[in-house]
Amino acid sequence: MTRDVDYTWRLAELMASRGWHNSTDLTPHLRERGIDLSASQVYRLVTQRPERVSLKMVSALCDIFACGPQDLITTTAADARRKKTATGPTNVTDLNKSIRPRRARVIADDN
Repeated sequence: MTRDVDYTWRLAELMASRGWHNSTDLTPHLRERGIDLSASQVYRLVTQRPERVSLKMVSALCDIFACGPQDLITTTAADARRKKTATGPTNVTDLNKSIRPRRARVIADDN
């Protein structure tokens, strides 16, 4: 059975717990740890759920907030639901194939 795996990025919550309400509050702390990002990159890091994050970035954020990776990223995994499949014909009508409509002929009107 397949599993659906998902995660929640909790950087904004960690910042709010410290009283940091702007993404610019995080920039100097990242620079102290050797991570130099533009203002728009820091904003996207805080407000959006990143698809790819380097381990150096996760380590720096964990050091800034004195937390572990499990506090920054919470994961969920559940069994994927199986899609229901049809077991047999339920609404199929059997057509009588011996009775077919006759082809129409269009005759030009000479009037």
